[in-house]
Order: sequence, then structure tokens, then C-alpha cells
Amino acid sequence: MAESEKVIRRALDAGHAPRSMLLQDKFLPQAEALLADHPNTPVYVGSEALLETITGYKMHRGVLAAMHRPELPDAAEILARARTVLVLEDIVDHTNVGAAFRNAAGLGADAVLVTERCADPLYRRSVRVSMGTVLQIPWARLPKWDAAKSLFTEAGFETVALALDPDAIALADYAASRPERVALMLGTEGDGLSRAALRTADRTVIIPMQHGVDSLNVAATSGIALYALLDGAGTAN
Repeated sequence: MAESEKVIRRALDAGHAPRSMLLQDKFLPQAEALLADHPNTPVYVGSEALLETITGYKMHRGVLAAMHRPELPDAAEILARARTVLVLEDIVDHTNVGAAFRNAAGLGADAVLVTERCADPLYRRSVRVSMGTVLQIPWARLPKWDAAKSLFTEAGFETVALALDPDAIALADYAASRPERVALMLGTEGDGLSRAALRTADRTVIIPMQHGVDSLNVAATSGIALYALLDGAGTAN
């Protein structure tokens, strides 16, 4: 589901095909412009009250489009073309998933890989929070960690866990001499990365904290870590 003219436009520009559109009549000019290349897409129009009854929330953005769900690429295919990827393990909050994707896209990561139990990046809330970047940046589901580790190794990636560990090195120190290919691993909102994930990590990195704070929100952490890793490093073509 893509909500708002900006997000729908971003989805269309990325090659996603619309299935239908739902909106108030005052937003028909937006729909006509958006669907100029998709003239056979059904458009459903209703009052503000009716649309709120149908969707279950107040449609502040005016336009809601159902898009065809794309077929996901294989994780190995994505890794073959990437240098820096963000790995999300079992993150269940759709807002955090969307924010992490937006950080990945905005800061120059090449792709995002999510575990089997991670929230759906194409859920309406995730798409909205990401401002449609989940429809732009390549992403795929990872297999279980033993198989995932083999994928990273075969593609030449160093797996780096963001985790509280007495042997972890500071993010800035790691970023100063990062290897060519890095998979940055982030865990759940409460417990962080699982033991299985930590066992597959080649390195463990920490963001130094002050005032007794030991961690940040996972979306904030992804932004800080990606900025450190990608600042001046460039990305894959």
C-alpha cells in the first residue's frame, strides 16, 4: 500500500505497477497525473467519512494506492552487486523498519536484508514512514543464520554486529579502516541481536554512550552507523 502523492510517485518511478487507487474527489487531479501511464487502473472515489470507515483511519494524505507486490530478488543476487548492506533481524515495529530503510536509502547503503521474522517492509506503515524508499532500495529475505553466513562469506562480506559486548570496538575506529564489503547487523528493539546472529558476526561494534545510556532506538542506530561507514566511502554502482 502506498499513501500520498509523493510515495505513489516514487513507487511508480521505481517501476511498481498500481492495482487500484482510493481517494476523495478533490484529489482526482492528483490521481489523473499519477496514472497518466496507467490509464486502465481502477480509481475509487468516496467522501472523507466513507474512506475513514473503509480504511479505519483518517486519510490525511488524500490518496491511497494498492500496488502489485514485486517478486523479491534472491539475497545472493543482491550481495553480488553491493558493498554496504543493512541487515535487520526480527524487528517487529513497522515504524522502525520503515525508518531504517529510509536511513539506508538516504545515507547510501546499497541494499537491506531482513530475516524471516522481521516485519514486512511493504506494510502500509513501513512504506509511509520510509517515504517510499522501501519501493526503491533493493531488499530481500535472508535464510536462517547458518545459510546466511555462507552467503555473506561467498560474496566477500564482513559481518558486523551492533551489540553491547566488552570486546566490541568503537564505531569510529572500525569505520576508519572498514573493509570493502560490510554487512551491518541490527537486532530487535528489546533484546538486540540473537545469539545465532552474534555467532555469525566477524566483528562486533559499539556506539560509545554517555550519561548511563547503553543503547539507542534501532532506527537511530542504523542512521548513525551507516553515516559513519559510508561518509566519503561511496557506494556500489
